[in-house]
Parts: sequence; C-alpha cells; structure tokens
Amino acid sequence: MKITRKAYAKINLGLDVIGKRDDGYHLVKMIMQNVDIYDTLTFEDTKDGEITLISADDGVPTDASNLICRAALQLKETFSVDKGVRIELEKRIPIAAGMAGGSTDAAAAYLALNELWGLSLSKEDLCRMAVKLGADIPYCIVGGTALSEGIGEVLSPVDNKAEYQLVVAKPDIAVSTGWVYTELDSHEIKSHPDIDGVKSAIEAGDVRGICEKIGNVLEPVTVSKYPVITDIEKLLEDNGAVRAFMTGSGPTVFAVYDDSKKAAKGYEAVKRSGLARQFFLTKPIDPGQ
Repeated sequence: MKITRKAYAKINLGLDVIGKRDDGYHLVKMIMQNVDIYDTLTFEDTKDGEITLISADDGVPTDASNLICRAALQLKETFSVDKGVRIELEKRIPIAAGMAGGSTDAAAAYLALNELWGLSLSKEDLCRMAVKLGADIPYCIVGGTALSEGIGEVLSPVDNKAEYQLVVAKPDIAVSTGWVYTELDSHEIKSHPDIDGVKSAIEAGDVRGICEKIGNVLEPVTVSKYPVITDIEKLLEDNGAVRAFMTGSGPTVFAVYDDSKKAAKGYEAVKRSGLARQFFLTKPIDPGQ
C-alpha cells in the first residue's frame, strides 16, 4: 500500500517571545500560516521492518537523524508495529529557512503512517507525540491559520478572512535557530509585536491591518548578521508589497501583496536581483479545506 502526502511550508504572521521555561524552551506567541509551497512524500509499507528514507536532495539527511525517520520510529516503537516503511521525499521547501520544512515533513509522516499502519490515532494524539520531537510539528499536523502559544504546541484556530498574494525569497545562507535564540537571550527585547492585533485583522480580512501589526522579535538578531534580509525586504516593498518581513528565525523573507499584478512584479524583481537563490510566488492556504 502507498500513501502520498503534501507537506506544506509555513510563515509566521508575527512572532513574539514572552518568556523562557526552566528547561530552556522559549515561550512564544505567534500566528502560523500555511503557504502553497510543499514537499511531496510517498510512503510504502514493507515487510522487512526497516525505516528507509530516500531523497534526491543532497542537503537532506536520510539517516535516523531526520525528523521523518524519528517520527516513524517513535510510532513503530510506541505501538509495536512489525512493518517497515519506505519513504520517498521530493524536496521543494527551502532548507534551514524558517519555514518548518523539517517539521512539516515529520507531520506528514505522522499523518500518513497513522493511516498506513492502521493506528487510528486522533490528530490530538499525534500532536501529543509530535511535540516531543519538535515544537512546530503539532501546528504542521493541524495546519491552516493558528495562534500558537506555549512552546508552540498550544494551538487555537484563527478564522482567516484575509485574501492576499505572497512573494517568498530565501537568500543563499543557512541560519541556526539555536544561535538566534541564544543571541536573543543576551539582549533585552525592546519591542513586542501586537499578535492579538494581527489575529483580529486576519479575522476581519484587513490585509493592511495585518501588515501594520506584524513583527518578529527574532528579526533584529538575524539581520544583524545577515543584512541581505533587509535588502530583500526593501526590494520587495519598492516593488509593490504592502510590507515585507522575515519568517521564523530566518533568513527567508515573505512579502504581502494585495494585488496579483504587483505580486508578479515583485517576484520578477527578486528573480532579477540575485539576492535570493530560492523564490516563490504563492499564497496562504488551509490544507484541511
């Protein structure tokens, strides 16, 4: 039996850090949004009991360190599954980009193997298991538009009435999330974004209101080392974006457009600029709809 799933990337429509737990995890408040950029994973059960991951992308580890394999092993061991699985990954989401590429692939593994191995687990069950491997994975299992709190695992759906286009651009650099948070801890956060205001604007369908409220407390840290992020934001705003922002810990930038022609212009501008190696003309989506 084979199952194929799309694993969608996410952006942060605002990201705030409001504290830190004794175990070192940061407490966050942010809006998560799926976008129409995805990896494709194909799962086929096998009788040999092995977990095998195959990818043509040299940047993807295919050993037991990959979150896909870790999710599969966790399910296999927890529920004493005697079958194995062969997983093929077609990678499109940029790697080390702040777009939850690894987490969303792991989420696809939880969802597909739950079906393939007949485990009959609810999404809530899967989320409780998934948070042990990564704080973003529960959101990637649920998807859509969500307020994310706690360490990222406390999720509240947001009724998204906003319609807009996106240009997403990743410069040819990789950012360590661990380094960003360590640097953040060494400085006082001087300005916190209005996440509740972003949520209200999304629910009201107010695109410009969303852009007025968005902020990312990690952006000043990452930009201090990689100023190309600011260069990309300025380029996109100069080419019709309402606003442009960094997502997650970076270095990926997303620009919000309220007009598809302007978005196409922004996409062509970043394509010509050479500032980003990977770039996409895309939109927000809810995979569950």
